[in-house]
Amino acid sequence: MAETDRSPPLVGWNLKLSASSFHKLSALFTLACLIIVFSFGNPAFFSINNGLTVLLQTAVIGLLGIGMTLVIITGGIDLSVGSVLALSGTVTGLCVKAGIPVAPSMAIGVCVGAACGLFNGFVITKMRITPFVATLGMMLIARGVALQLTGAAPISRLGEAFGVLGNGSLFRIIEKGANGFPKVVFPGIPYPVILLAIVAIAATYLLNRRQIGRHIYATGSNEEAARLSGVAVDRTKMIAYTLSGALAGLSGNVLMSRLITAQPNEGVMYELDAIAAAVIGGASLMGGIGNISGTMIGAFIIGVLRNGLNMAGVSAFIQQILIGFIVILAVYIDQIRNRR
Repeated sequence: MAETDRSPPLVGWNLKLSASSFHKLSALFTLACLIIVFSFGNPAFFSINNGLTVLLQTAVIGLLGIGMTLVIITGGIDLSVGSVLALSGTVTGLCVKAGIPVAPSMAIGVCVGAACGLFNGFVITKMRITPFVATLGMMLIARGVALQLTGAAPISRLGEAFGVLGNGSLFRIIEKGANGFPKVVFPGIPYPVILLAIVAIAATYLLNRRQIGRHIYATGSNEEAARLSGVAVDRTKMIAYTLSGALAGLSGNVLMSRLITAQPNEGVMYELDAIAAAVIGGASLMGGIGNISGTMIGAFIIGVLRNGLNMAGVSAFIQQILIGFIVILAVYIDQIRNRR
């Protein structure tokens, strides 16, 4: 492809970038306001331990949100990530239970997630079924397979090595106390947080510096124009859905590792958290707009909101209601932006 044809065929690209940046700044302001409000409400909110708790809670949402952002930018949606998370984590647990080492087992789990995403992409591009219906079907299939493989029972006694990814940390400092018992001086940086940072940087590089990233934006902005410009639209969509499935599989490994138990019932409604993180961060459900940094901000808004409400004693049901209203508001703002 000639150099002049490599840029995405986007109409009003600079205006869209400006709108996306404004949306991201608004989300960042909202996050700062939440932190200030919750810190005044409870002094323990600003403690190191609570900060690490927020990071851990946000890691899974962030990983799912990155994959969801790639799909949303193409103009699609992936409702299956929560169920794929459960299936991938369950397969990883079964492999460990069968005697396979933890690392290869987790790699198999990620591959299962990627296969589910590839199947979504195939159904959407080759069978011409809308993303909503295709991924809704995969949501039911993946959850059903996970429950069938385990008989709806959790897989426990997976060993300490299985819990290292979800519960381990880097730079943890432990000293021997005066009473002879170990004392944690610094809890360290949790491995899930490091993993989230690595994946976020890699996804940002892919979107901003690689040809496939430009093709993802082009496909979501104007699919027909992208096709006429030489973009392999079907291939681009399949890559986006495969990456989304792989990240759902990775999220399943992180979550199950934290629990040190593979539970086929985990991940229910997680797809809504992922969509919320992407949309709050500025991704447009119309396609063509979105970035990883915005999604990270959106994920932290959800994580901080839930953590602060938990510390305030607000029930999980009220939290669902509030997050639902936030999603509706974010989509409404996105629609206003698109009309303008």
